[in-house]
Amino acid sequence: MAHEIETMAYAGAVPWHGLGVPVEDNLTPTEMMQAADLDWTVSTRPAYTINEPVHREGMDESNLIYVEGHNFITRDSDNKILSHCGDDYIPVQNEQIFDFFKKFTEAGHMTMETAGSLKSGSEIWGLAKIAADFKLAGGDEVKGYLLINQPHVAGKAMVIKFTPIRVVCNNTLTVALNDGGAAFRMPHIREFDMDVRTAAEEALGLSKARQQEFQEQAEFLASKQYTGDTVANFIAELYQKDLFIEKAKDPQIVMREKFVRSAEMVMTAIDQSPGATLKAAKGTWWGALNGVTFVEDHQRKGQETGNAMHSAWFGAGANRKAKALTKAIEYAEAS
Repeated sequence: MAHEIETMAYAGAVPWHGLGVPVEDNLTPTEMMQAADLDWTVSTRPAYTINEPVHREGMDESNLIYVEGHNFITRDSDNKILSHCGDDYIPVQNEQIFDFFKKFTEAGHMTMETAGSLKSGSEIWGLAKIAADFKLAGGDEVKGYLLINQPHVAGKAMVIKFTPIRVVCNNTLTVALNDGGAAFRMPHIREFDMDVRTAAEEALGLSKARQQEFQEQAEFLASKQYTGDTVANFIAELYQKDLFIEKAKDPQIVMREKFVRSAEMVMTAIDQSPGATLKAAKGTWWGALNGVTFVEDHQRKGQETGNAMHSAWFGAGANRKAKALTKAIEYAEAS
């Protein structure tokens, strides 16, 4: 399936990729989990090999040898193997993920918006809207969300993070992951118990405070104008670190002669993507940041092959967007 989405449910507007099952906007976390067909469990099962080369039709239990320290993370509903793992892997069940949201939805601080399964069940996500929005000049609206990513994959940590979304273009504005308040990670070597849940809540600051901090950053970026050389170098730092022009008669043109496709798309998106002409974005570092986020979310290679959503939220695209925010602030402070 496109975008590697196995199953998905969404409340509100149809997602940009057009996939998923529409639901009411008042579902509980458990109801959202069920609507997204995520009410299944996983277990770790031992790995076996055979004691000598043998044709499949000749195999029986006497041929099998247990491989010590090797197991498979398996979906119990259909016995699908999701990942190889060792003995220390502790599964986190989908029900535990959505139970984490309950405290906040029941208090009216959040509402469930989307949930789903990526990569044949190996990645699970839930997205809840935080009850705090803001607008920049010209009606440029940003909404705050909490995103949980639970990979049923050994070596990958469960991640809970604050994720602002710019409404006009549906860009996910990933906050830098080196910011202690931006994300919480838990490797699968301990239980997702109450102590861990409490630590996650405290680390994330699940309140208007996190959104307020990002609002201040956005307002600052929207107040600072970029110049041709600085925005060209900003793009180069993200996509072509070896390409840097300190002085040129028209640095944007000079840069564009050497830009790779992704860098060229960002340069175009800064001027032409949805919301580019709004007062807060036109000619500002807020607009430059959103040029990057628009390309990473909607135009990068992978849209057709199915890796777009995963990259934009959890992978290389998310990392580039986080770096773009950090760099945009650095350039704005120096302007």
